[in-house]
Amino acid sequence: MVEQIVECVPNISEGRDQAKIDEIVAAAAEVPGIQVLDVDTGAETNRTVITLVGAPLVIEEAAFRLIERAQELIDMREHTGAHARHGATDVCPFIPVAGVTMDDCVAIAHKLGQRVGEELGIPVYLYDRAAKREDRRSLAVVRKGEYEALPSKMKDPNFAPDFGPHEFLPRTGVITIGAREFLIAYNVNLNTRNTDHANDMAQELREKGRAVRLDPTTVYYSSGRLLRYVPSQNLWPSFTGEVFASREQLDAHYREAHGTTLADELAFFGQGPDELENAFVMKRGMFEECRAVGWMIPEYGRAQISINLTNFRVTNMQDVVEASRLLGAERGIAVTGSEVVGVVPYEAIRSSGESYLEKQGSSRGIPSRDVVETAVQSLGLADISPFDIDRSVLGLPTTAGTLTGMKVCDFADEVSRDSVAPGGGSISALAGSLAAGLASMVANITFAKRKYRKRRPLLEEVAMQAQQIKDDLMRAVDRDTEAFNDIIAAMRLPKDTPEQKVARKTAIETGYQAATEVPLMSARLCLRSLELCRKVAQKGLPAGITDAGVGALLARAGLEGSIYNVRINLAEVADHAWVEKVNKEVHDLRLQGAALADESAHLVEKQFALNAEVS
Repeated sequence: MVEQIVECVPNISEGRDQAKIDEIVAAAAEVPGIQVLDVDTGAETNRTVITLVGAPLVIEEAAFRLIERAQELIDMREHTGAHARHGATDVCPFIPVAGVTMDDCVAIAHKLGQRVGEELGIPVYLYDRAAKREDRRSLAVVRKGEYEALPSKMKDPNFAPDFGPHEFLPRTGVITIGAREFLIAYNVNLNTRNTDHANDMAQELREKGRAVRLDPTTVYYSSGRLLRYVPSQNLWPSFTGEVFASREQLDAHYREAHGTTLADELAFFGQGPDELENAFVMKRGMFEECRAVGWMIPEYGRAQISINLTNFRVTNMQDVVEASRLLGAERGIAVTGSEVVGVVPYEAIRSSGESYLEKQGSSRGIPSRDVVETAVQSLGLADISPFDIDRSVLGLPTTAGTLTGMKVCDFADEVSRDSVAPGGGSISALAGSLAAGLASMVANITFAKRKYRKRRPLLEEVAMQAQQIKDDLMRAVDRDTEAFNDIIAAMRLPKDTPEQKVARKTAIETGYQAATEVPLMSARLCLRSLELCRKVAQKGLPAGITDAGVGALLARAGLEGSIYNVRINLAEVADHAWVEKVNKEVHDLRLQGAALADESAHLVEKQFALNAEVS
């Protein structure tokens, strides 16, 4: 089960009074389950950017408390600063990180917006993916004129807020609440101190591109001659440098050759179609959802391409760093590495690692941390300073729990003690996890052999599935024990009054149902593990047949052991319809498991027979 993580990045209009900032951050931090990842304060901007992460319900509550405290402490009538702003809590976006979707974050934004409007009486505007009106998707459009424009804007019926009062609040201003994709702040390091060189490369990468130049006099594009529209002389150049005799011809060229229109290109760059005399011809950059600029970092002694990736699912880190390496090679510049500023989502860095593994012809079905390490090495993320995976990767999956974090010998000792947990449920989950690990091992060993290269897609898919099952079952080792502990806690509830007896009985019933779901899920996963062991026994390297066979035995033991725990718990559940449903599933799981185990054993024995014939 993937942990649900939402990031929230409230920006408050206070960057000079540290006591106020601390109070506002503390209001969010006191919510159980909230992590404060960063508090970035700017005196010049008079603004603080706060980064919070937590589960959906937790993050919403933390954001509400932060907005409430900011309303109490910040007086917008006294605020000045270099950054655009229109409220005490100026902006509050929610970003999906792990186990949640953009739709989930939109729902959180809407719920929070309604609550802020009704309970705090603050005008709320929804923006970006949470916007209810297309003309409010852009934060810049909603915030146009900033705080000073609010008295007049609030008189406009078209500026009615999505939630809260349609009135000007001098002290508080308004708030924009939204949902957006994760923004990765990412820098590419160069072996030059020249900002112009870095900026030349940045303009090639960024979505907004640059002005078109012709005939550069050096290896740098910026040394070329600027290309301009000259309608008065019937000169209509395209962004590829071709020149047409009329607007109509240029537009036809764009439609036929590039799948766009002149109007679209002009609009993209904010150019007026009737104001083009001597205007620059512009071209888009290499990557969508990418902003970039070159700068010099004195403490590093080098220039960087500073990049914001506004949607890593469209453009990710490996895309821009590999393009930078090519652009640098053309210019005699080496990319020495790169740097993540703040944190990066696990999904993004895993995608980068998988991309490099695929290019290498290596299997992607390896432990998740190994995939991340591949990304760290390939992107050069430790070029300037050490890259701490545990601190810098947001949503990094872990299987280390109270039990699974132990040494093997300590875990075995813990099982052997005179306590009821960990017991058979945890051991069954562990057996299934080890079985999946063996399936992945055989698949990966076979994947590496040239003789089996036609099977690589199948083997890699097996290895990737096995890694996920391995991790899920490893987490179930601790969950099984935790579920049993909940039953013990329910049994210890008071039973002195009739009401207490009913509450205790209900709690025990609920506890046993929950405790049944854990080994039932383990049984399902063990069956899948058994399927994968059978598959690698069939398609894997003959030398790995015993590993596949041992995996099948472990998976069968894990399946049967998990079912034992399901059945013993069912005896304590009074909901007969639910019990009957679970019993039917258990029966089906056992039949499927027995068939797969028999097939696996047959494949092992068949290989033994072939080996005997050869010898």
